[in-house]
Amino acid sequence: MYAIVTDTSANLDSALLERRGICAIPFSFFDAKDEKEQTCLDTHGFDGEAYYENMRRGTRYVTSQITPQRYIDFMTPILREGRDILFVGMSSGISGAYSAAEMAAGRLLEQFPERKIRLVDTLSASLAEGIVVLRAIELREEGKSLDETADELMELRHSVCQIFTVEDLRYLRMGGRLSNIAALVGTVLQIKPLLKGDPEGKIVCFAKPRGRKRSIAELGALYDRLVVHPENQTVCIAHGDCLPEAEALA
Repeated sequence: MYAIVTDTSANLDSALLERRGICAIPFSFFDAKDEKEQTCLDTHGFDGEAYYENMRRGTRYVTSQITPQRYIDFMTPILREGRDILFVGMSSGISGAYSAAEMAAGRLLEQFPERKIRLVDTLSASLAEGIVVLRAIELREEGKSLDETADELMELRHSVCQIFTVEDLRYLRMGGRLSNIAALVGTVLQIKPLLKGDPEGKIVCFAKPRGRKRSIAELGALYDRLVVHPENQTVCIAHGDCLPEAEALA
C-alpha cells in the first residue's frame, strides 16, 4: 500500500492521522526573540491558549522556509520500505513549501528510481487542505491506486472553496498580505475583509464588510448560497481563537 504524506498546515488531528497511518511533515515557527524552533505535531499536547495569549501580549512568532531536506528525511524511510508516496501539500500560491517538496521528490527519485512519488498541490491551506487529505485516505481505503487517487485529487482541488475573515488586519500586513496603509485604514474603519483562495492558490480579498457582526453575517449568507446539496458536499466550519482571529468556511 502506498503511503500518504501531508504537512501540518492541513490542521488535522494528530490522533486521527496516526490511526489512519498518515505522516505529517512539520512546519516550524519561532519566537522572534529566542529563535528556538517549535513545531506542532501533537495537536493534543499543544497549548494553543498560551500560544495565542502570548501573541496578544506582544510575542512575535515567525516562520522560516522549510527545506527540501526535511521532506527527504521523512520520505526516505518510506521509500526504503518499498512503498510509493502520495504527497498532499499546502498551496504553492502562499508558500514555497510545495516547491521544496518538488525538489526533494526529484532527488529521491534519483536515489530510488524504482519507486513512484506523486505530488498534489491542494491550492489550499488549513482545513481546506485537510479535506483533500481526508479524501485521499478514503480513496486509498476504497482500493484506488496511487495514480487514480492523485488524479482525482487534482480535480477535487478546483472544487474546494475556502473563505475566511480575520479580526485584526495587522497580522495580514505583517505577513505581507496587506500594505501598511491598507491595514491602517482598515483598522480605523473596522473593516473585516472576507478572503478566499483564487485559482492559483493565492489569498485574495473579495469583500470588505465593516464590523465583525456584518462579516460573520456575510459568511452565513455565503454558506446558504454555496451549500446547495449538503448530502453531496463536504462542509467544514472552523474558528481560530487567536490573532489573527479567523472564522472560516471550507
